[in-house]
Amino acid sequence: MIPKVAIIGGGAAGFFLALTLKERCPQVEVTVFEKSRHVLAKVAISGGGRCNCTNSFEGVRDLSEVYPRGHRLLKRLFKTFGPTDAFQWFERHGVRLVTQDDNCVFPASQDAQTIINCFLAEARRHQVHLMTESRIESLSQLEGFDYIAVTTGGMPRSGFLTDIPIVKPVPSLFTFAIDDAKLHDLMGTVVTHATTSIPGTKLKGEGPLLITHWGMSGPSILKLSSHAARLLADNNYHMPLAVNWIADNDATALNELERIMAQYPQKQITTIRPFDLPTRLWSYLTQKVLGERAQNRWQHLNRKEVNRLANTLCNDSYQIAGRAAFKDEFVTCGGVDLSAVHSQTLECKTHPRLYFAGEVLDIDGITGGFNFQAAWTTAYTVAQAIANDIHSHNC
Repeated sequence: MIPKVAIIGGGAAGFFLALTLKERCPQVEVTVFEKSRHVLAKVAISGGGRCNCTNSFEGVRDLSEVYPRGHRLLKRLFKTFGPTDAFQWFERHGVRLVTQDDNCVFPASQDAQTIINCFLAEARRHQVHLMTESRIESLSQLEGFDYIAVTTGGMPRSGFLTDIPIVKPVPSLFTFAIDDAKLHDLMGTVVTHATTSIPGTKLKGEGPLLITHWGMSGPSILKLSSHAARLLADNNYHMPLAVNWIADNDATALNELERIMAQYPQKQITTIRPFDLPTRLWSYLTQKVLGERAQNRWQHLNRKEVNRLANTLCNDSYQIAGRAAFKDEFVTCGGVDLSAVHSQTLECKTHPRLYFAGEVLDIDGITGGFNFQAAWTTAYTVAQAIANDIHSHNC
């Protein structure tokens, strides 16, 4: 008998699982079921249409820095299939990759379609069956299949997960809405390196920050939204936000302001920008701290005002008033509880030969290619487990 495998979800993890399994076990019959009309739709829009397919992980000291949930499991699984293995897999299959200065990895073509074309070509070559517009609501629909792998991009609304422990899914990558009309006027302003945090917690994000017409976005905000996803959801996305515009401390800020005061005493405060802050942002911050006195000269600042400016540069405060989905990539935290699967195979503990891979698991990362890497790693793990089981039964 030829083993038959059903994969529920025609996304990145589903295709990678199918192809890896066929490479390990060519005789297996693999069918991918996708509820929508198109497969790999999320890959097409990821990374602004360029597909940030993995990360070099250079400088990542601990996986918890980039995986708020699931880092312990991934640390174990990376030993079998990690970022270097994923990089080599794509290049071996004709997709040349490039690593940017920020350690994000993209196709050299800078086009997500390159990844999609690779997957579709390999699926045809390996005779993987694709069933689009096929919604699987129950395991009874898959009678005749020897193995089932769930790789949906979020939690499926299927009845067959009712007895499996689920961590409630909530959004993980999103931007912050902030009710501040004057801030909104700075739309398009970018600070190249800022630190954001939730006061009273150790949760923070670092990197470029973009001011938008609704609030704040950019890697610094997206990283924070990922680490604070559950806390923000529990508080209905209304929490205080601290912004360190210079990603440094008060002493550094104070020293720079004092240097400017000594060197440019006759200059207007708004015309000399510390730390090369964007002009509009510096004007906004001085108005926020000094009001009309922002039009004065540096020599007219008193000690209290200088301290307040330094503190605002390093610990500016806002109120998060809601969230907005990150347009290029939407990720959830939550999903199948990792306690429900065997850590070495990702097979369900209560349903033999039922496996989970990709975002359906309670694993998620910050922006930067980390979520795709989790998809490749968990999909490879499941493919290897199924292939090993097939071989052990001499199929």
